This record gives sequence, C-alpha cells and structure tokens, in this order.
Amino acid sequence: MDHWRELCAGRRVCGAKKWPVGGLALWQAELIEMMRKRRNSSVNNGEKHPASSTKAKKSRITGRQSAVSAPEETTESVFSLFVREAGVTLTQGNASNEIAVDQVVFQKRIKQKLQKSPRYPGILQEFISGLESHIEDTDRFRNCLLPCLPRMPDGDSRHVSSFQESLLRMLLGIEMLQTLIVNTLLEKLPEYMLNSADDAGLSIPRIIINQLKWLDRVVESKELATKLMELLAVAPVDVQRDIITSLPEILEDSQHNDIARELNSVLKENTQLTVAILDALSSLNLTSSLLTEVRGAVMTTLAAVQLEDLPVVVKFILHSISASDAYEVVCGLRKKLELEQCVLPPVLQASQSRLKSKGAAVSNSATVTTGSQDVITLIVDAIKSAVRFQKTISEAWLNAIESVEEVENHKVIDLLVLFILHSTNANQSRRGAEKVLKMKVRTGLIPEALLQKTFKDNKQVLRGYFASILALAQSLLRSPDPCVVLFAGHMYRHSFIAFDTYCQQEVVGSLVTHVCSGVGVEVDMALELLCGLVTEKPKEMGPYAVFVKGILDYLDNLSPQQIRRLFQLLSRLAFGPQQGSHIQDDMHIVIRKQLSSTAPKYKRIGIIGGVMIIGSMGAPAPQAKDTQDNPLPPETFRQLSALLELVQSSSETSPEAAALYCDELANLIQSSTLDPQVQEKISSRVLDVFQGDFVVDLGPEISGSFPFPARVMYNLDEDESQGGIAINLMPLLAKDMQSRGEQHCRDKKDNNRSSLCLSPFFRLLRVCEEKQNQEDLEEIDALLGCPLILTDMDVVEKIDTMSKVEKEFICTLLFHTINWFREVINAFYKIKDKEMKMKVMTRLQNITYLHTLLERALASTPGYVPPVANFDGESTDMIVSSTTPPSSKTKKDASGKKRKAPGNNSSEGSSQLEDKTEEDETQQDPEKEREKEKEAGQGVNLASYRPFFRELDMESLSVLECGLRASSTLDSELGTKQALLGPAELVFLLEDMLRKMEFRLTASPAKRVPFLKARADKSIGFSHLQQKSPKDVASFCVQMLPALCSHLENCHNHFQTLLSDNDGIVDGPTVDAQEHQLISSCCQLLLLVLNTIFSWSGFSLPGHRSLLKKALGVLVGRVKDGGTELNLELLVKHSFEYLLNFRSTIPNLSSALCLSQLLSTISEKGGNAIAYREQTASLARRFLSQSWITVSGEKQRGTKFNEALHTLLSIYMEHVDDVLKAVEEIANEGFPQIINASKDESSASWPTLSKQTFLVFYKVLMAELEKSVRKIPSGKINDSSEAQSEKLLTWNLAVRDFHILVSIVKVFDSRPVLNVCLKYGRLFLESFLKLGMPLLDYSFKRHKEDVQNMLKTFQLSTRQLHHVCGHSKIHQDTSLTNHVPALKKSLELFVYRVKAMLTLNNCQGAFWIGNLKNRNLKGEEILSQRSQESEEDEEEELAPQGQSEEEEQDSDAEVKRKSNREGKDDQDQADDSETD
Repeated sequence: MDHWRELCAGRRVCGAKKWPVGGLALWQAELIEMMRKRRNSSVNNGEKHPASSTKAKKSRITGRQSAVSAPEETTESVFSLFVREAGVTLTQGNASNEIAVDQVVFQKRIKQKLQKSPRYPGILQEFISGLESHIEDTDRFRNCLLPCLPRMPDGDSRHVSSFQESLLRMLLGIEMLQTLIVNTLLEKLPEYMLNSADDAGLSIPRIIINQLKWLDRVVESKELATKLMELLAVAPVDVQRDIITSLPEILEDSQHNDIARELNSVLKENTQLTVAILDALSSLNLTSSLLTEVRGAVMTTLAAVQLEDLPVVVKFILHSISASDAYEVVCGLRKKLELEQCVLPPVLQASQSRLKSKGAAVSNSATVTTGSQDVITLIVDAIKSAVRFQKTISEAWLNAIESVEEVENHKVIDLLVLFILHSTNANQSRRGAEKVLKMKVRTGLIPEALLQKTFKDNKQVLRGYFASILALAQSLLRSPDPCVVLFAGHMYRHSFIAFDTYCQQEVVGSLVTHVCSGVGVEVDMALELLCGLVTEKPKEMGPYAVFVKGILDYLDNLSPQQIRRLFQLLSRLAFGPQQGSHIQDDMHIVIRKQLSSTAPKYKRIGIIGGVMIIGSMGAPAPQAKDTQDNPLPPETFRQLSALLELVQSSSETSPEAAALYCDELANLIQSSTLDPQVQEKISSRVLDVFQGDFVVDLGPEISGSFPFPARVMYNLDEDESQGGIAINLMPLLAKDMQSRGEQHCRDKKDNNRSSLCLSPFFRLLRVCEEKQNQEDLEEIDALLGCPLILTDMDVVEKIDTMSKVEKEFICTLLFHTINWFREVINAFYKIKDKEMKMKVMTRLQNITYLHTLLERALASTPGYVPPVANFDGESTDMIVSSTTPPSSKTKKDASGKKRKAPGNNSSEGSSQLEDKTEEDETQQDPEKEREKEKEAGQGVNLASYRPFFRELDMESLSVLECGLRASSTLDSELGTKQALLGPAELVFLLEDMLRKMEFRLTASPAKRVPFLKARADKSIGFSHLQQKSPKDVASFCVQMLPALCSHLENCHNHFQTLLSDNDGIVDGPTVDAQEHQLISSCCQLLLLVLNTIFSWSGFSLPGHRSLLKKALGVLVGRVKDGGTELNLELLVKHSFEYLLNFRSTIPNLSSALCLSQLLSTISEKGGNAIAYREQTASLARRFLSQSWITVSGEKQRGTKFNEALHTLLSIYMEHVDDVLKAVEEIANEGFPQIINASKDESSASWPTLSKQTFLVFYKVLMAELEKSVRKIPSGKINDSSEAQSEKLLTWNLAVRDFHILVSIVKVFDSRPVLNVCLKYGRLFLESFLKLGMPLLDYSFKRHKEDVQNMLKTFQLSTRQLHHVCGHSKIHQDTSLTNHVPALKKSLELFVYRVKAMLTLNNCQGAFWIGNLKNRNLKGEEILSQRSQESEEDEEEELAPQGQSEEEEQDSDAEVKRKSNREGKDDQDQADDSETD
C-alpha cells in the first residue's frame, strides 16, 4: 500500500493530474507489471514456506516485523477460521461462497470474535492478512465479490434470506474492518484495470466499486473520497466512468460539494467523461452557488461535447435551472445549441473512418444519418421533459425566442421548441407559443427558409409533433395578416412533402375544411395550396381526389374566382398527367347538371367549371412541347369538342350566360396554352360570329326604326367613312329593348346576338388573335378607329323631356358605348405606332366625355338599373348602391351626394364630424346651401356605378407612361403630334389604378373579409386582377413609378408656373378653374397611389426587400444618379428629400394630407426615425399654418376639408416632440383669437382654425391629451426626488392643458363640443386616478406646494365638468346624458382617492366634505334640488381644520375637495340610471 501511495503521490506532484501523451498508458503498464511480479514471487514463496508467506504478507501490511521468529504450524488462517465459524463456507474454483446464516448474524459473529480475541486489536491485522492471502487467487477473489449462495442445513431455510450480499460487502459493514478492507480493495483494483473482464465477462473493477455503494455508514468518508479521486486520475476511461457514476452512492452528503468541485475540474480537462460526470452531479446534493458554477463549466464545454453526449448535457442544464436564472441559462443554451451542425460533422467523421472499408459506405452513411436524428430526438425529448414539469423553463424559452430581434439569429431549435410548447401545453404554453410564432412571422424574423431547413433536416423529429404543426397551421391560416397566412401555407406544404401518407391525408383534409369554411382569405389560400400540391406532387395527390371532390357540395359559399380555382384543381386531378378516371365521370355529371339548371347562379357555375375542364383536356401533352405536329388523341378531341358544344349551346339561352362564356373562354386562352387544333377551332368560330352579328358595312343610309335617329359617331378613320365598317350598337340595343316585352322571344332560338355580348365577344376575339398571331392585332386594328352606330349625343340636353323608356335607352346606350371603348383600350394599349397611340388617347377622351353625359342622364333617370358588365357575380349585388335616386331631401344628403372631386378613397367615414350637424346648420349660409343643392342635382357620382363598367386590365394602365397635356400645350404643334394625356384622362386612369391598388395591396381585414352583402360588391369588377398575386401587382406598380413621378413633377411645375405668373395668388385672373381643379385632383391621386404602393405590407418580407429598394431607387433616381447602389437607409433619406420638394405647390389641404401620409410611410422603411419625425411634424405644422384658398377666392371648407384637417392635425400631434406643449400652444394662442371673431375669420397663428373648424381642433386636442397622459409612467415608492419632480412637472402641464380645454366650453357650448368634453374628460380623469394619484401618494411630503397647486387647478376642471353634467340635465339631451353616470362615478372616486392620499400622509384632517350645488355652464344654480338648506350654502372652500401637531409640521397646505352630492329628485334618478 505504501508503494501505491508513493506512486500515486509522485504522479500527482509531477504531472498535477495532467498526463503527457502516452504517459498514462506507460505508467499503467508499469504498475501492472510490478503487481504481477509481486504476485508471482508471493506464490513461489508460498509453495515453499506457507507460514512465512502469511507472516510476510502481514508484515507488508503493518509495516513492521513479526514478533514470532519461527513459523507457526497452522493450516488455517485467522480469516478462514473466523469466517467459517461465523457461517460462511469459502469455496474454490467457480463456485460461489456459501452462507448458512443471515448476513446480519454473520456480521455480528465476526465482530464478536474479533473483539473477544485476546490479541485485539492486533487480530484485525491478522484477519486482513488472511483476507489478502485468500484473494490473491483470481477465482477466490471473484467469489468473494459475488453474492453468497444460501446453504440450507437439514433442509431448513427459514433462518437464511433468499438473497445475501458478497463476503466482502458483509465485511465492509463491520466498522472496525471497513477502512482496512477498503484499502485492500483499492489496492487490488489496479491489477484488473487493463484486463477488466474475466472469462465470464464480469468487470472486476466495476464489481469492486459496487462493494462500496450504499454502505450503512462510511467510517472515513473524506479519506475514501480522496483515494477515489487519486484512483480516478490514473484509471482508464471505462473504470473512470464506473468510479464517477458510483460516487453519489458511495460518499456521504457532507462530501458532495467537495467531490463536485473535483468533478468540475475533471470535466474541463476530459470531455470523454461528460456523461458520467453529469450523471453523478445530477445525483449530488449541491449548493445553489456551486450548482451555478458547475452549470457554467458545462455550458463552456457544450461546443466540444460529442454528439451522442449532447442530450445528457442538455438534460443536466435544464434540470439544474432555478427560477431566478432560468431566462439567462436558457438564452445561453439556445445560443450554443447548434442543431444545424448535428448532421454534417458525423457524416464527415464517418467518411474519414471508412477510407479502408469503402464497401460499407452506403449503409454506414444511413446509420450515421439515423444516429444524428436519434440524438436530436433525445435532445428534443429532454427539452420537452423540462418544459412539461417546470413552468419557469417554458416561460424562459418563450421569452428567449421572443427576445431575438434579428432574422439571422433565429435557429432551427426555436421552431422545434415552439412546437414542443404547443404540443405539451404545459402551464398553458400552447397559447404563448402560438402568439410568439405569429409575432415572429408577422415581423419577418422567422422566414420560410428557416421553416424549410427545419423540415428538411428533422423530418423524423417533427413527425412526432405533426398534430401541433397541423393545429398551428390551421390557426395561422385564419389570421388577418397576409404574411402569417402565407407562412401557414408553407407549413401545410412542407408537412405534405415531408411526412407519410397518413399525414398527407390529414393535410388535405384540413385544407378542404378551410375551403368549406366560407371565409375568403382561408378559402383563397387553401385552394392555392391544393393547386400547388397538384402541380408539384400530382402522383401523391391522386389518392386524395375524392376528398377534394367533396368541396363541390359547398359551391354556394364560394366566389366566382374561387370556383375557377376549384374546377381548375379538380380538372387537373381528373384530366392531368396522372389522370383520375374515377372522378372524370363525376365531373361530367356535375357540369351537365349545372348547365341544365334554369337558375342563373348554377348556370354560371356550370359555365365556369366547363371552361376549366376544357382547359385541362385541351392542354398539350408533355411530350408535345418539343414537336410541332403532335395533336391530341382523337378520342380526347372528340370529348373536348362535345363539351365545348355543350357549354356553348347551354350559354345561348340568355345574353348574360353567353357573355360569361365569352369572358371565361377569353381568360382561359389568355392564361394557359391550348392544343393548336383546339385553339383554331375556337378562334375561327369567334371571328365569323363577331363579323356577322356585331359589324356592319357603312352605307349612305342606316335602315331600321329606332327610338332616336341613327347616326355614325366617333369615327377616327374619316377617309373610310363610305367604305368602312361600323359597330352595330344602337340597332342591337333597339332589338333588345323591343324583345324585352315579348315573352315568347325568350323561348325561341334566336341566332342574333344581344348588345350585352358586344364587349365580351370582342375581348374573346382579341385574345384569340393575340394567341394566333403572336400578340399582333393587325388583322383587327380597324376596330380601334371604326365608328359606332349611335344617335346624336345632344339629346342628353333634352333628357328631362323624354319618357322613362327613352331615358333608360339613352343611359343603356351610353353604358354600352363606354364599355366598348374600355375593351378597345384593353386591346390596343400596347401598340407602339404613333398614329395608333393617338387613337388610343382619343378613345380615352371619348370615355371621359361620355362620363359627363352619363352623369347628366343618370341624374334625370331615378331608379334606373344599368346593364350588367361583369357577368361572374350576382347582378343583384351590383345594384345595391346604385338604384337610389340622386336627388336628396335633406341638406346632409345633398352635401353627401356632391362628390365631384376625385380622390375620395383615402377618407373612411366621418365619424368625427357626425356631431357637427347642429353647428353647421347654424353657421352655413342659406344661399350657398341652395347653390350646392343645384350643383348636386346636375349629376351623380359614377363611383357607385363602377360594377357596371368593364374592367380595365392592369397592363392597360401603362398608358400612363404618356406625358401630360395642359392648356399651354393644347394648341401648340408639339401637343398635336404627340400622344399626350389630358388632365381628365389622367384623373380617370389614376382613379382606376388607385382602386386596383387598394383592392389588391391593402391588407385591411375589412377589405379582404367584408360582411355578407358587401362581400360580392367589393370584388365585382376585379375578376382579372384577382388572378394576379399581390407581388405581381406591386412589381407592376414599381415599373410604373417613373411615369407617376413624371406626372407628379408636371403637376408641381404647373402650379409653380401659375404662382409665378400670378404673383403667388391662387385665384388669379388667368387661372383656368376647371383645369386647376383637374390637375389638383391629379396631384392628390398621384400622392394617394404612391402612398398605397409603399404601404404594401409585403415589402416587409425578406424576399421582397429588393423590390422595395428598386421602388425607392426610382424616387432617388429622379434627383440623383446611382440610386440603386445605395443601401436602404440612404435610399429612404433621399426619397424623403425628393418628396419633400413638392410641399411648396400643394394645391389643397387634402393633397397636403396625402403628402404628409406618404412621407410618414416612407420614413418607416428605415433610417433615423427621430429626424423624420421632426421633419414630418414641421411639414404638418406648415400646412396647418397655411390659409387654403380655392380658385374662386373662397376659403376651402366642407366635410372633406374637415376630415383632412382632423387627420393632418392628428399627424402633427403624433410626430411633435412634446404633445403637452403643442396642446398648450394651440389652446392658449389659437382659441382666444377666434372667440370674438366672425364665423369666416381665422386665427392669426393657426389660419386653419376658425369657428367652423373649432370642433375639429378641440376633438383632436382632447384625444391627444388623453393619449399622452396614458404614456406617463406611474409613480413608484422607490422613485428618486428628481424622478418625482419630473413626473409632477409633466402632470402639472397636462392638468393645466386640461383646465384650458374644459374651460373653453363656457364660450363654445354647442352640443358636439360638450359631447367631446364629457367623453374625453372622463377618460382623462380615469387616467389621472390610475397613474397620477400614485405619484401624489409618494411625493406629497417632498413636493407639498406642487401637489397642492395641481389639485387646485384640477378642482377647477372637475367643477366645470360637474356644471356640464348639470347643463345636460336641463336640456335633457341623450347624446350628452349618456356620458353623465360614468363621469359622476369617476368624479366621486376622485374625491375619495384624494382623501386616501391625505390619510396616507397623515393629513386626513385637511379634508372635509360639503354639498356641491348643481349649476349650469354659466354658473347659475339649478333650482330643481329638494334640499332647501343647501340654498344658503356657498360653493365650498375646503381648508385644513383640526390638524394635529404632526400634521401641521408635515403639511400647512390648504387642500380643497368637493363631493358630488346631488338631490334625489326624479330627474336625477333618471340620469343616474343611464349608462355610457
């Protein structure tokens, strides 16, 4: 043993537990060789002198010479004798030792024999020497380590247990022998370190260590721990693992901290022992500080841990977390846990280890991949176990993921943890996980690329969380945010691709459920996903066609565009490359059933579905792409021709069905590729029918009887007036009107086409010609300039004298003419020929002129229903807003109808002005009202008739690339030779573009998911636009940005020239009022269009960043070269500067608002937000300080002006640095200036402020004041004196502003003003109670004067509010009394809250309650109270009374309070019963 200790000590001193390369192995070999020599010499000596051998052994153990000189003649050692007498029989060979008594009896006998021996305590050494001699033999040593077999003497086993410990284990239970036996065992252990397993496969070192476990008492625990750690330093890795994992079962609790420090140091040096050390540490009872230290060491070695050990490390870290450090530890673990690298490094290592065995490479690779997946699965299970049972860990994971602010910092582990939290729902974590995921997706921090990587690398892991993935996808798809909906679609798609057939079936079933829900966004995305899966994975989608077919039962809930997508999906499944013959017959049955229906709704469904099936059946085969002559199979062509004839014949029963058939067929041909023979079959018939039914040759006379004289109109080819062609419009319309009264004509087969089919048939003809001739329309370009057979449009001037039928005939004729010109522009907008361009411009002029005629005609034809122009929706949905007569009976309706200025789309509602009716009625001039009523009666707003016009294709808006023609270029040679847009045509195109942008790019839920009736009305007229994605629309808008900027600059130059020519006077004598109005509308519309483009939420997605930079680069390129090379921050800066240049020539307040909103939108894209806020606030103040004059010299006013003023003032208050100072500035300077002014006179400092706009200013100031005080931090008890002073100063300013605004109602006492005062007065009071009173509680003693002054000022305001409540009682105005109960409750709470504050500061004597009388706004008492004794009381003045000495020292302030005690008359009871 001395040699053992010297060798271990020498190694520790020299190496300090750090062994050189190969040093440990050499030392172990040296140690084993020495032990082998000693054992051999011992055996040889024992053969010759057995007795001397025993004595020599004892001498070696005790370290001293034996007293006996001569050897004893004994055949049995003390050890053997005592053991045999105690009841254990020692055996030889492989037979286990036998025990005849219970182990407790055995231990007791051994102990008694040793203690009673006359040689005690020397007998202990003899006993140990005998033991050492006995275990020199390996077999006998193994027998002593293994459990003893019970021996049953005389067949009686009642006294012997069925299981007995090993002999050495029982001897270790004897305390007097324990230390000596432990030393013996530890001395024997190195002999078996290298050859640890014997012939039976038993590990001798492990069995030796197991003897030390779970001892009833360890005599020398500290010394044992030291010896074990010494042995650990030199043992092989396997033995080290056994020692480490056994330490918690060997040592006492007092040694746990010390041994943990030792293991911590070992862990830093040897990562091979990580699992064993962590396993041991998990079982040790450690202090929190030491556990934190150990966990920190483990975290530092996390990157170097082997892959297979990683789950144990993660489990240890998570299970050693406390509530205080959970967030910090989880954040650190999340940063260091790189699951993305868990696959590649093992593959590389395996490939390197297989250089010699290339044949097994494939199988090994698969094994390594599977092994890495198993490791990740174990890691995920460890995290799952931790979050399930510890609430702090689940919250820490959510907070850690939520705190990541950069997209590149998110990892695969984030998504996995969110799925885990959703699946376990531990501590209600499901809702939190869903919320965090939505927020991250909405902000673009978790992109689709990360989701794709997660599914690609962790299919096996994610399969176990499929239910949670599906539930999350279902929830996200119902979100109103398009970004979130798109992410949900990616989750569905990756789940279908990555998982097995069961999961695929569940995915398809869930998507079908979304389609059947009837919610617009859900249906659109679900159908888009199903179509994408059919295109990408047709073979896998084939078995689930029967699921998709079930959607046919819910067709009533789908829009026309959704029906198209559904039949496109089903036709691909049925007739695509992977043909599903089992549903082809079902499809044919459904189509025939729908086509044979007499209900227009179901006939429309049949036409749409039949055309989509024609598209799938007529699509060229995949192998036909490279060859020209590879027609469809004859049988397929025959079936397709039969279906084509069926749909065509079924649609001829009504003009609406025939027109829908033409539109659907045109959409099919335009958006897909058909087989050449199918295309030829359709095109030849269309050309023949159009020439025969709609085109006539021009002659000297037009034969036929018509309601009005026929005349050739709008001929652009004057040279061919006698030999040309014309569109036979009025004769067709006359025939339609004539046959409308003949019922039998409906039942007859009439080959003549209706005028309703003119525009749809021409669209089909144009699309066929484009497909046949590669976009060349030369064969039909005569239709651009050919005239129409109409009547002289001067008859519109005499429309008031016509009959109702004649009026409706003229209106219908105008609608058909306008729709014809719209389709002509759709067809020929892309022609580059200058002459043809000029004709397109002329057709635009024709449209704008006809609009003016139509407005006049509609104004004289109340109740008129226009002809249908968009045939894929319910006709009843389109006439909801257009059948009301234009004439109005009230002043409010008349002003509402007068909407002649374009660009109204940005204003939504006028709720802030609903209360202004009474004030406006008293302030408006009756003469001006009569003039407005006259103007309103001259025409109607065509915006309500938009569904009855044909849709302009988005691409046709490229006409905007032409320049702007103003009056200065009208008569010049340049203006006549170039194709230029007039102001009216520009307004027409910009209005259409704005409607398209708002429909497709605006992500408002109200626009995308409207209610019931408005649902169909919103999408009518956008059938072609719906087939384009928002990204395609945004890309087109970015492409049009140069043209839009050019027009904006032209408007700016026009106004700049006018101002310079008229010396800065807006209403100069040379100003053309009509042109000025049109160009002002152009300016406003251009700013609205730009704002709508840059407000698109899709720009925030990572994949669309380049599109945003391109759009900003266009703006920057107008003033600076090389804009595309700048970063996003500089692009935003220069774009902001470019748009800011237009501020000097803004023509009206509405345009000023649009510019402010556009600049605010641009500033949100990046850069210094504070600088942009200052510039935006400065610009808004400039516009508010500007006097806005119309061309006629009058000030701008009216509902639209007030709406724009309200929004602009709100923008100013939101962007100004100090809201409270801004409120005080306007209230102190502006309001007093208009108190004694006339109704048309404005404030000198704020020209937009007048008596007519006072309500707008007052409402915005009250709202912004209340909003600003809600942002003041609440007072805390630990606030410093400086912090309290700063908060008190802010509240003092807010209370002063509030007092000014409340007091002004004494002068401006109209009902709308009082309504605003009551509403926001209550909100301000509630904010003061919630946030201000806690501050007064803690700062009263330090700042007595400030608190007293604030309460005095606030008392004046509350008293005035009480007077307003009394005023509302007198007038019994329900719009005011609705606010009274809640306000009185807050006023009473305020009284008692102040009392509580004084009580908290030991000043309760300074508070007393008196009766407050009800008074009106002028301060006069309301005499409806019962309490007569209160009449002699004056309004209370509360003063401190009865204060104690302590109170007099603490506070000498006079605190004045009031209590709202009112009479209990009937009127008061009625008021108190009303609710807000």
